Amino acid sequence: MINKETLRKIVDSTDHFFGKVFTFTVQSLIVISLITFSIDTLPDLSLEIKKILNIIEVVTVGIFTLEYVLRFIISERKLKFIFSFYGLVDLLAILPFYIASGFDLRAIRIFRLLRLVRILKLFKYNQAINRFHRALVIAKEELILFGFVAVIMLYLSAVGIYYCENAAQPEQFKSVFHSLWWSVTTLTTVGYGDMYPITAGGKLFTFFILTIGLGIVAIPTGLVASALSKARESEMEHISTQKHN
Repeated sequence: MINKETLRKIVDSTDHFFGKVFTFTVQSLIVISLITFSIDTLPDLSLEIKKILNIIEVVTVGIFTLEYVLRFIISERKLKFIFSFYGLVDLLAILPFYIASGFDLRAIRIFRLLRLVRILKLFKYNQAINRFHRALVIAKEELILFGFVAVIMLYLSAVGIYYCENAAQPEQFKSVFHSLWWSVTTLTTVGYGDMYPITAGGKLFTFFILTIGLGIVAIPTGLVASALSKARESEMEHISTQKHN
């Protein structure tokens, strides 16, 4: 009879043969499922190929379901596992198959490959992930405030360009809602060119919005970079303290 501790070693560790086999089997199936999902999006597939893809999907989902159940069984805190990042990804990767929803979430299985970092004890990468998490915590308030400001700017720029261009381009800038697409592409400095001003007022307004957009792109990058620097400094201080002790 396999006890919980043995299951934990097989499912969540690569310290012995069966753990390695289980881990690399699951990870290989994740890659296979992503490939088959991509193939499934190709047009004009024959019925035979679709049948093969469906069989592969049934098998992989069955194994992923078994893995999810095993991880649930071995977890000490069931609710924490269910609502954890990996728990939610694992669940969302199999749930649509059973409830026959219109949402195909197979692509999110790629996030499951991140478990290799933890399972294989890639310490340096674990440190990098933890450092990035600390950086987000450090800059959380600033990023939230910036998000609100960005939403306000999106709305105001949509209103501004609507008043500037609606009379000249009623088909393109039909309403503030239609103008929001222009706001998004302009403030993010993408500029697809499908909506652009033709009036003098609209062009001048666009110039100011583009200038603001440069800041909108740069500010969160600077915030995260600064927070990462602080997280690294904190980590180095902690290591230095441990060495002295």
